[in-house]
Amino acid sequence: MYAGGGNAAVARGLAGVQVSAIEGRAGWLVRNALVDELGMAGKATPKYRLDIRLDDKLESFALLSDDTVGRERRTLRARYQLVDVGSGEIVLDATAGSDAGIDVVSSDYATIAAEQTALENMAKDVANRIVTNVALRLRGDTNQ
Repeated sequence: MYAGGGNAAVARGLAGVQVSAIEGRAGWLVRNALVDELGMAGKATPKYRLDIRLDDKLESFALLSDDTVGRERRTLRARYQLVDVGSGEIVLDATAGSDAGIDVVSSDYATIAAEQTALENMAKDVANRIVTNVALRLRGDTNQ
């Protein structure tokens, strides 16, 4: 898929993807991870625009005998569309997601730190899944 390194058709295609702003802290993390993975950094005129909507949920479960929460589940789901900037055509419409389990401990600080670390890791994972899917789609376009 990446034969030819940075000059390969897929690498050039990925560099031509502009990532739209995404709301919230999770959006900021996902967008930064996407920009890093795409390697765009203003190198190419955007041919595509990536529009993303996120759903970030933190749910408590596993009640202990003293009615405190023992575990949390954080989910991050992304619905994304790759849009051809010239024509406005939606080239790819898909979803990506990631989940994490978090132990709730007696230290509030430790629990909050675990929640934030989980979000950071999930943002990178979701960004990686999006880039992989976009690369596969662009590879398909270059073979036609």
